[in-house]
Amino acid sequence: MAREFCRVHRVAQEIKKEISIILHQKIKDPRVKMATISGVEVSSDLAYSKVFVTFLSISSKEHETDMVKNGIKVFNSNLAKYIRFLLSKAMRLRIVPELTFFYDSSLVEGMRMFNLVSNVVRDDERSFHNAKDDRDSE
Repeated sequence: MAREFCRVHRVAQEIKKEISIILHQKIKDPRVKMATISGVEVSSDLAYSKVFVTFLSISSKEHETDMVKNGIKVFNSNLAKYIRFLLSKAMRLRIVPELTFFYDSSLVEGMRMFNLVSNVVRDDERSFHNAKDDRDSE
């Protein structure tokens, strides 16, 4: 059973690498220009895979939401079959997994959490210095 997991994991990593290369070299669609593959999960029978995508250079929340929705829609409707075809040329697999693309919000959430923690630390330092100044002035 452990060996099966290793194969699934290796195939997922290879799919991630190959899709990244395909996006960089073959796909010229401006709607997915700034897309990055952040992860791939493959089913145990290697028939299906979830591809997690992040989009870089997002300016505002409204623009971000539209860009994400349009990008994922483009990936799932137009590009999934083409990318799967290109994967079949690049990889030696009996069955190339069916690709389904999902937005990976972990990068955005990680940045949000980092900002929250940074703000709390900064506020804590300020209150510490203010309390210290108050004690010194007495």
